[in-house]
Amino acid sequence: MNEPKYTLNTRFAQLKCCVLIPTYNNEKTLEQVIRDTLTYTNALLVVNDGATDGTAAILDGFSDRITVLSHPVNSGKGTALRDGFKMALEMGYEYVITLDSDGQHFPSDLEHFLDKAETHAGALIIGARNMNSENVPGGSSFGNTFSNFWFRVETGLKLPDTQSGYRLYPVKRLKEISFFTTRFEFEIEVIVKAAWNGIDVLPLPINIFYAKPGERISHFRPTKDFARISFLNTYLVVLAFWYRPARFMRHFKAAHIREFIKKHFFNKEESITKKSLSVSLGVFFGILPIWGYQLIFAIASAYFLRLNKAIVIVAANISIPPLLPLILLASLRTGEWITGKAVNLTLHNISLQTIKLNLYAYLIGACLLAVGFSILMGLTTFIVLNLTRKRENKS
Repeated sequence: MNEPKYTLNTRFAQLKCCVLIPTYNNEKTLEQVIRDTLTYTNALLVVNDGATDGTAAILDGFSDRITVLSHPVNSGKGTALRDGFKMALEMGYEYVITLDSDGQHFPSDLEHFLDKAETHAGALIIGARNMNSENVPGGSSFGNTFSNFWFRVETGLKLPDTQSGYRLYPVKRLKEISFFTTRFEFEIEVIVKAAWNGIDVLPLPINIFYAKPGERISHFRPTKDFARISFLNTYLVVLAFWYRPARFMRHFKAAHIREFIKKHFFNKEESITKKSLSVSLGVFFGILPIWGYQLIFAIASAYFLRLNKAIVIVAANISIPPLLPLILLASLRTGEWITGKAVNLTLHNISLQTIKLNLYAYLIGACLLAVGFSILMGLTTFIVLNLTRKRENKS
């Protein structure tokens, strides 16, 4: 039997990186995947996720070359990955490259992951598959497109392949992040939360092999797992529209206000009309009486209308103290004028209870105020920026 060459061992050691293979009932392909991987490195960890076939015997045959963690029962790919990450950290590794045990990934691409990791320290790198390859299941192509769309909504980032299991994880940076998923959906949760925490998520073109229909073993359960992924995306979308603005505002407070204004309002690369519409949109949703959802709809609208999301977020925060009481009172007064119903309120006695008692007037007034004031602020921004640009051109 030929001994492995471990051709990339030195580079794996320098990067403090290992390979992790989670496996469940893939006895037909597992042995060859391990042999091929050992050609490049012996820093190999395998998580046997409760396999009931011949997996255990195969792993015993490599007991002197690899590290094995066995689950007594199948716990899901997410759990296998998370336990593998924990084990890698305990062994002193800072990076983990994961590949599947079904033979679809080529260990020869390991070198490319190392290349990219060395030039992008601390990044999470995802192998981007060519979804036009032979024998790619139609469901995989659709699922990937679906996943890519929601990843972009949740993070603002665009990736060509968010479902690939061939990845390099910066596990040392991930250990402070909390995860709750246990199965296939973990691979979505981890990249979204990594992006939220300032970790670069980068693509890397890889080779892919899909066996012919009927020959490839997949443990993905279309109904259950798609439902779990859909639930996760719903949760992440809702969370994203709170988390991302909050993170942005923390950065905004720490940054120099003058630099922010210069970058987002006075840069000549973006049209004045686009800036003005961004202000108008943000103000509109900031006043609109959809409390708890104002930023959600503001950012979603900015995303689909391709407006300046930074300006929209700032403008949408018009309904914060000390402006909130003024906006509530202005809404009620506008509603009073429209409905003809007297509203006996001042800044001193305004409260949630008094708003409830005059809810109809408030809703009508807030909607009208949102439209009118957003138009006014948009036009004001347009005029100010035009005057500023003309003054700059003259000088």
